[in-house]
Amino acid sequence: MEIDTPIPLVQRMQIPHTSATILCCNCGAEIDGTTSAGALCNDCVKLTVDISEGIQREATLHTCRDCERWLQPPHQWMTAAPESRELLALCLRKLRALSKVRIIDASFIWTEPHSKRIKVKITLQQEAFEGTILQQTFEVEYVVASQQCPDCAKSFTANTWRAVVQLRQKVPHKRTFLYLEQLILKHSAHKDTINIKETKDGLDFFYSQRNHAEKFVDFLTSVAPVRSKKSQELISMDIHTSSRSYKFTFSVELVPICKDDLVCLPIKLAKQAGNIAPLTLCYRVGTSINLLDPNTLQTSDISTPIYWRSPFSGLADVRELVEFVVMDIEPTGVQKGRFFLAEATVARASDLGTNDTTYFTRTHLGGILHPGDSVMGYHLTGTNFNNPQFEALEESNAYSSTIPDVILVKKHYERKKKKSRNWRLKRMNKDEGEMLPRKQDQARMDEDYEQFLRDVEEDQELRSTMALYKAQQAKKEKDQMEGVETASTAETEETEGDDVPKIDVDELLDEFEGLDVKDDQ
Repeated sequence: MEIDTPIPLVQRMQIPHTSATILCCNCGAEIDGTTSAGALCNDCVKLTVDISEGIQREATLHTCRDCERWLQPPHQWMTAAPESRELLALCLRKLRALSKVRIIDASFIWTEPHSKRIKVKITLQQEAFEGTILQQTFEVEYVVASQQCPDCAKSFTANTWRAVVQLRQKVPHKRTFLYLEQLILKHSAHKDTINIKETKDGLDFFYSQRNHAEKFVDFLTSVAPVRSKKSQELISMDIHTSSRSYKFTFSVELVPICKDDLVCLPIKLAKQAGNIAPLTLCYRVGTSINLLDPNTLQTSDISTPIYWRSPFSGLADVRELVEFVVMDIEPTGVQKGRFFLAEATVARASDLGTNDTTYFTRTHLGGILHPGDSVMGYHLTGTNFNNPQFEALEESNAYSSTIPDVILVKKHYERKKKKSRNWRLKRMNKDEGEMLPRKQDQARMDEDYEQFLRDVEEDQELRSTMALYKAQQAKKEKDQMEGVETASTAETEETEGDDVPKIDVDELLDEFEGLDVKDDQ
């Protein structure tokens, strides 16, 4: 018996799903009517709809030839390297209608550097119709035009400064200014100056803005014991808007005490400064005056406010140093830092062979002096000082008997007059103006600079605060090609002696002015 397969009572009928198609109103192509935008196919949307409409295709960028800065309207000047993010942002800000669309990508297109053209490729994205997002790429060409910035215009015009810092120190030599110049160069504190002019007792730093001068005065206060005074002069005034224009002058005075100076403190101040002996040596000038008693190795610091409250001058400076010869020296075993206390018997170098006068003194140079060495010091016996503090010291019953005959300051090294050094220091470009130095003044300035270089060689603590550079080899090679004999370092050392201080090559810096530093990507 055969059984038939069951037949369903209701047979489901599958109706095929068909979308409503329409024709493109532009080209007649079939498109989906439910998702089409504006009855246009995709190709016609790309051809007819322009989302970059209203965005300019050409613009102008202004740059200064002197400082190579770019003008950011309305009157701000900014620094930007070629093809940098900052320059790209400046280019995009020049396009007015760009804020209405969404920027997907922007990049530079290479152009010739001398063509004065900059091309930028920009990719935009915007909703053209409901549910239709369109992306488009186009190019914008910028013309680079030259325009002098106000700062450069002022630098080429006389008497355009708004603030000046007058730095002064009333001393007969320039050693402190030479040291301060190296600190300024190391920290680039002079980068905002318009001009630097050399005067009789110091330097004048001119600035185009008041805040730049105030910043420089703050730097001087942080590295040297100074006091400043501010004054202003009215240039012009507008009675309608009550606006005034001033010129500001900052008078900065350095303390008239330098390194290696002999200082006689007021007795009252000496008792307040740790009960130190009034007759001391200045072994360092930083933010305060550091004094040393060579008889006991006691040190004391005179801060800037305390000094200017009751100022005093130095008893003698380095120009009054006398050369002595060490006849005998005996260390006492007392040490404080780099100072070693010793008892020495010395004689003046000019008295050798004439008389047998010797002087007994205590010195802080016991670690570097040996019998037969030459040493520079102050000869107090028979010397008249026109100083009220020293006169009060001589009249005092407690301190008159403690005045030594000789105070030794530093060891003297026999050097060649024209020594070839393997290092050098940078100098600031200064405008001498009408005060051209005379022949004798120029010789004195050269002597001060040579003495400063010797101090740098001898004092390791001093040169640690400065930037020393390697001497240029180009000049040496040129001299060798011309047949000029240049003494090597070994020959110089052999001629001058083994005890002459030398600067290690590891302490010197290389100059990168003539090198092109490139990033390897």
